[in-house]
Amino acid sequence: PTGFYLCSTVPINTLLMMIFLSPHQTVEHGFPHQPSALGYSPFLRLMAIGTRSGAIKLYGAPGVEFMGLHEENNTVMQIHFIPDQCQLVTLLDDNSLHLWSLKQHGGASELREEHRFTLKGPPGSPPSATQITAVLPHSSREVLYLGTESGNIFVVELPSLRVLEDRTISSEAVLQRVPEDNCNRRSCELVEALREHPKNPDQILIGYSRGLIVLWDLQNSKVTHHFLGSQQLENLYWQRDGSKFISCHYDGSYTQWPVSSDNRQPEPLENTVPYGPFPCKAISKIYWQTTKNGLPYIIFQGGMPRASYGDRHSISVIHGSQQTAFDFTSRVIDFFIIFSSEPAAEFDDPSAMVVLAEEELVVIDLKTAGWPAVHPPYLASLHCSAITCSHHVSNIPLKLWERIISAGSKQNIHYSSMPWPIDGGTNIAPDPPQRDLLLTGHEDGTVRFWDASGVCLHLLYKLSTVRVFLTDADPNDNMNTLGEDEWPPLRKVGTFDPYSDDPRLGIQKIYLCKYSGYLAVAGTAGQVLVMELNDEDAEHVVDHAEADLLQDQEGYRWKGHEKLKTRDGPVRFEAGFQPFVLVQCQPPAVVTSLALHSEWKLVAFGTSHGFGLFDHQQKRLVFVKCTLHPSDQLALEGPLSRVKSLKKSLRQSFRRIRRSRVSSRKRRGGGNASEVQEANAKFDQDTLQEMELAPVQRKIEARSAEDSFTGFVRTLYFADTFLRDSSRHCPSLWAGTNGGTVYAFCLRVPPAERRMDEPVRAEQAKEIQLMHRAPVVGILVLDGRSTPLPEPLEVAHDLSKSPDMQGSHQLLVVSEEQFKVFTLPKVSSKLKLKLTALEGCRVRKVTVANFGSCKTDDYSENDLAVLTNLGDIQIISLPFLKLQIRYPCIRKEDVSGIASCVFTKYGQG
Repeated sequence: PTGFYLCSTVPINTLLMMIFLSPHQTVEHGFPHQPSALGYSPFLRLMAIGTRSGAIKLYGAPGVEFMGLHEENNTVMQIHFIPDQCQLVTLLDDNSLHLWSLKQHGGASELREEHRFTLKGPPGSPPSATQITAVLPHSSREVLYLGTESGNIFVVELPSLRVLEDRTISSEAVLQRVPEDNCNRRSCELVEALREHPKNPDQILIGYSRGLIVLWDLQNSKVTHHFLGSQQLENLYWQRDGSKFISCHYDGSYTQWPVSSDNRQPEPLENTVPYGPFPCKAISKIYWQTTKNGLPYIIFQGGMPRASYGDRHSISVIHGSQQTAFDFTSRVIDFFIIFSSEPAAEFDDPSAMVVLAEEELVVIDLKTAGWPAVHPPYLASLHCSAITCSHHVSNIPLKLWERIISAGSKQNIHYSSMPWPIDGGTNIAPDPPQRDLLLTGHEDGTVRFWDASGVCLHLLYKLSTVRVFLTDADPNDNMNTLGEDEWPPLRKVGTFDPYSDDPRLGIQKIYLCKYSGYLAVAGTAGQVLVMELNDEDAEHVVDHAEADLLQDQEGYRWKGHEKLKTRDGPVRFEAGFQPFVLVQCQPPAVVTSLALHSEWKLVAFGTSHGFGLFDHQQKRLVFVKCTLHPSDQLALEGPLSRVKSLKKSLRQSFRRIRRSRVSSRKRRGGGNASEVQEANAKFDQDTLQEMELAPVQRKIEARSAEDSFTGFVRTLYFADTFLRDSSRHCPSLWAGTNGGTVYAFCLRVPPAERRMDEPVRAEQAKEIQLMHRAPVVGILVLDGRSTPLPEPLEVAHDLSKSPDMQGSHQLLVVSEEQFKVFTLPKVSSKLKLKLTALEGCRVRKVTVANFGSCKTDDYSENDLAVLTNLGDIQIISLPFLKLQIRYPCIRKEDVSGIASCVFTKYGQG
């Protein structure tokens, strides 16, 4: 095998991570989990992001990515690039500094950690004496200036990270050169900001937390100017020519200060509270950018009125009469401005603002009127709405690919046309050999189509199913519109939106046929939509059909959510995938399995109550089959009441334990204490054996038919095979349930010329009950050459050989605990492979993958790729079921990572 592509979702509102695992490569897609720091190098045109787990990631032009990991796994607090060098410094929350370098190796660049260093104070000094609060890499590239909580500034040599003690700027030295009547000892506590003079590298600006700011002469070790702010200082920024600087404060104000050539005490030029007069939040960072037309850009984070907008995460941009407060849906970690970095340039002329929020990266084009967002080519916020399912399609035909891109480009008209501004480095990876799509279903009823062919995961197109249904939110609402008189002038930006208008809209299953362009999606409230691709906007009626899976059985009553209400009359759809039929399952339970056969024009769907078959060409229901067992009461309660029933059953278990202990004490009344303890111990042991606590502890044995959810349909599969006798093959539908039952239906599909005149007919032909009753997670038919049957339309497009219909076919049934091969049409057991019962190993995901030989191009073989609940990947040969190899892959504790894995046809996932 050449490798695997592993997908893992860490908790629901974070990222989807996809890792390509060959022996030497790993690639992650998505947004970094818990980002904590941001840095940018105008020289390299690279951006760096640090995380709370100690990871550091560098990004440049699309495809240029580097990753490093601190051994300490501590939070990265600050990132600073060394000016005009391929080096950067990181500060962790354990007060350690780390120097990283980009080095050439084997024709490519690598990120390596060169040195690490922890600032230590004299013996007996408090930790605050050396707690680093501000870092300034000097333009000489020889030293770092480190401001601390104590007010002292230490100087560290580069690249050795050695402290130059004779160059320390102590708070006492600063105080001696500031008039006593203007400050006291506490004025020089906690260095908040360090900024080098843009025109004179021998001067640095030092800002202290309590409002004192001094301009320090490095050559003569003295204060040349001091500035007294009346409010707590947050940050500083120099204007380009060095004649002024700007300070921002805790009360939501900012102040301009002139820097005169003489030593007169400077007075502030202007003090502004942009969102006053009421109390405002702190402005934590500010930029003052000059332009050719004379009007500066003033850009700052925070400063919103505390009472009304204290919970907003905003960055404001002011340019002349234009003012916008960009409103982010997650906390802003940091931001930077991309502007002219040429030393000879007279003006800043900012071009873009790059904002790292907790859940996404947002880039704003400052050159284009209206300041639109720039569509990011990487760091996609995959989890902008919680991911509920995913589906991978390999080797997409070029025509379908172009049509999907065309539909997506019409959706991107609101984005800026600016080229991606972070464009450092050159991507030397070869072009991907094929076009691959990853489809993610989301809680808000959307399906996103991602280009998963190469290093960057890029959004191509977004499909929304909301328009078919009546919900509280109007799909035509524009969240970004501003009233003319609205103040503050907030504008929502970014795509991250963790709140769903209606959780019933959530997408649970997706199936795309790459040859016909048909798409089926199924949701949380039993809705199944069949769609086809249209290159133009269209308005049409969506046909409805209901599938009653209970078939009016007595004694069953659904206690879960209601079905979604549908819109009456024609519905307008954008270019792209447009639904033409809706099948509504009753009861409206979560759709648990889905299969589409685009050649026969059939779609099959299953829930916890049963499964059905729908003819989407004639738009009629073919049949439904109820799979409920009389004991399956939980299947009728729905996901919300299930939580209550779980709590209730736990309470009952503990009450039963307490009652038993009390009664045993009464019975044994006068018995000795050791007998009572022995009885209690035996009871505890018996009770724990009965309770299935965890997969690893479960005994693997035959299950009772009374287990809950036995009717839950886990898998559906279409096959053209021998079901009735060995002389005639026919279309068939197979279904596997949670209780270890496999149903097989013979289908009669009329020929093409009579397809619209005659109905599709179905008749149950087989029912197999596995002895151990473990859930069926996969069904597969092998042809006479022991090759899996091709996909629908694959042979018609000359992409696969016709299946062998001369030799006998075999049926492979994969349950959570074993693989079993049966002969067809008699369905007699041929061979089986049991997973080890000792480790409590269960199959979680299984698919057939085609593996090419690493030595010759003309050989490949089909094997089973299996992911277990222990996080192992196993490769099992077909048809002899021999274990070929086993990889430990995902931590077994990462349950959602294992549950979200999707294997591809070519041994990826």
